[in-house]
Amino acid sequence: MTDTQILSLQQFQYDLPDDRIARFPLTRRDASKLLVYRAGEISHAHFYDLPDQLPSDSFLFFNNTKVIPARLHFTRATGAIIELFLLNPFPAEQPITQAMEATGSAIWQGMIGNRKRWKPDETLETVIPTPTGDVVLTVAWHDSEQSVVRLSWQPTNLTFAQLIQYAGEIPLPPYLKRDPIDADRDTYQTVYSEKEGAVAAPTAGLHFTEAVFDNLNRRGIGHDYLTLHVGAGTFQPIKTDDVRQHLMHTEQVVYSQQNVRNIVANLGRIIPIGTTSMRALESLYWMGVKLLRDEANPFLLDQEYAYWLPAEYQPTPEEAVQAVLQHLINTRQETIIAHTGIYITPGYAMKLCKGIITNFHQPGSTLILLISALIGNNWRAVYDEALRTNYRFLSYGDSSLLIPKSERAKE
Repeated sequence: MTDTQILSLQQFQYDLPDDRIARFPLTRRDASKLLVYRAGEISHAHFYDLPDQLPSDSFLFFNNTKVIPARLHFTRATGAIIELFLLNPFPAEQPITQAMEATGSAIWQGMIGNRKRWKPDETLETVIPTPTGDVVLTVAWHDSEQSVVRLSWQPTNLTFAQLIQYAGEIPLPPYLKRDPIDADRDTYQTVYSEKEGAVAAPTAGLHFTEAVFDNLNRRGIGHDYLTLHVGAGTFQPIKTDDVRQHLMHTEQVVYSQQNVRNIVANLGRIIPIGTTSMRALESLYWMGVKLLRDEANPFLLDQEYAYWLPAEYQPTPEEAVQAVLQHLINTRQETIIAHTGIYITPGYAMKLCKGIITNFHQPGSTLILLISALIGNNWRAVYDEALRTNYRFLSYGDSSLLIPKSERAKE
C-alpha cells in the first residue's frame, strides 16, 4: 500500500474473556441483542427491533452463500486419521457453482490435517452411507505442493454438492473450540442461504428471521442478495506488527445485473449485512474504476488496488457502478464472476456503504480493521460497551448496527 503510515496490530487488540464467546446460538435467532451506534451515540435493542432502528430509506444487501460440509475424514490402514478441509475448487478461477455440480470426481484445494502421515502415492478410501446405498469415496494427491487433491466416487450419479452433504462436517470456526453437532447444519446457515460454496457462514445474517423480513417489508425497506463465497481466510490471524503487511485472502463473488441496478438506484442508502457483503460492494466500485481506466482483468481485485489512486482521480460511485452495469449490458451477461482480495483498513473511505449490520469480531482481526475504517477509533467504545453490558461475541453471538453519520430511524 502506498501510505507509509504504520498501523500497529496492537491498536486493534482488546481483551475478550473466553466466557464471552458464544459457542452455541440462541434458540430464537432474532432474540439476540442489537447494539446501535449512530454518529457517536450508542443505544441498545434486540435484533427483532432492527427495522425500527434502520434509517427509513435504507436498502440492505445480503450475502446468500451457503456453507458446505467442508471437513472430510479418511482413515489410513495404520489407523491414522487424515482430515481434509476443502477450501475452493482448483483452479480457483473455476465457478464454485459449476464445481458443486461435478459428478464422479472433483479437484479441490484445501488444508490437510496430519498430512505428514499421508504418503505421496497413497490413495485413501472411505464408504459413505446414503439413502440410496453406499458410496465409495477415494482421495489422492493431485498437487501436494499446493495442497490440491482429487476426490472420486462410485457410483458417479451424485453431484459433489450431494456427496459432501453425506460425507462432510460443517466447518465451525476454530475459536468455538468444539465439535459440530447435527443442529449446526441448520443454525450455522442463514435462513436465506442458497448458493453452496462457502466454508464459513456470513454470520451477520444468522439473526434474520422471516418475521424480521416481514417487518422490513412493511416499513418499505428494500433488499437484494449477492453471493460472496466466504473462505477460511476470514479466520486467518494477522501475524505482522504492521497490519498492512498482512496477506489478504481472495474470495469469489458473483454479481447479477439486478444487483448492479439496485446499487445504482440506491446509492447513498446501502447498508450491507456483514463484512462479506461490504467487501463485495466496495469491491464493485473498484472494479468499475478498472473498467473506466480500461485496465486488464477488471473483475480481479488485489488487496492494494483501493489505495494507489489519488482521491482527485477517483470517479464518483455512480460513474463506477454505471461502468459495471454498462459492461454487463454490452457483453449480454446477466451475472459475472469476480475475485476480490480487497483489504479495508483504517484510512479507507467507503464508496458504496453507509453503515453495516455485523457481529462482534475477534481481537486483532481483519474484520476489526474494517469496522475501524467505517467508524474510526470509536470501534473501541462500541466493543467496550458491548463487553460491559454482557453481549455475546463472535459467530453465534449478538449483533450491531453501525452508522457513522446521523440518520433518523423510521417512525
